[in-house]
Amino acid sequence: MTEDQSDLYARISHSRTADEVVQQLELLILEGVLRDGDRLPGERELAKRLDVSRPILREALKELEVRGLLESRHGGGTFVADVVGQIFSKPLIELIGRHHKATQDYLEYRRELEGLTAELAAMRATDFDRDLLTRIIERMREAHASGNFDDELEADVELHNAIGESAHNIILLHTLRACYRLLTQGIFFHRSSVFSAPGARDRLLAQHEAIYAAIMARDPAAAKAAAQSHIDFVAAAARDAERSGEWARIARLRLKQRDRTGS
Repeated sequence: MTEDQSDLYARISHSRTADEVVQQLELLILEGVLRDGDRLPGERELAKRLDVSRPILREALKELEVRGLLESRHGGGTFVADVVGQIFSKPLIELIGRHHKATQDYLEYRRELEGLTAELAAMRATDFDRDLLTRIIERMREAHASGNFDDELEADVELHNAIGESAHNIILLHTLRACYRLLTQGIFFHRSSVFSAPGARDRLLAQHEAIYAAIMARDPAAAKAAAQSHIDFVAAAARDAERSGEWARIARLRLKQRDRTGS
């Protein structure tokens, strides 16, 4: 992890058993503090921070590996496992990717989730949440101004994730992360096709600014409306991109047929 972890792992204050260590680490994963791919401190350092013996720590880490929450990499340490990716099974992901109807169903589902999440974030965001949202929106503005497309896409997902964290609802948080994972993998549509539509980047930034402003103003109704309006735009842009792609495919086939027949 890149952030300072000095106060992330609290000392075990009771009987210092492996079960207590397991519970603390599970909560950090469940609450989204530790994300998939995050590396835990080394055994000596982590035992010191938790104030437990190394045998107790080893027992706890082994139990978390058995539960599929942690994974050891030979010579590389202990990492949080990809628990988000397991929300949607591989066969289901492949099935979704083969059928276009899933795209609109996905966006319909996300519209309701995003609206609720933004609404809750406007009510529940702490000062720490608001600071993080501000840092991300500033990064998004900079990427937009410089024309750095990849950084802007990355900030887009980071902002939605941070809003999910600000809602302080564990189920919403992990459901949204799973949805974003499918989106970044291009399961439904390529985000670049939405960003590349004329004027889309400016409109998307304005939409993110509106969601951010409503959350910062602690206005739940405005936050919900802004989030749902954003997904409505993305859904329309995705439909247009799909239609344009289909039209291009048909035009290409017509041209090939004319070349063959000489007409």
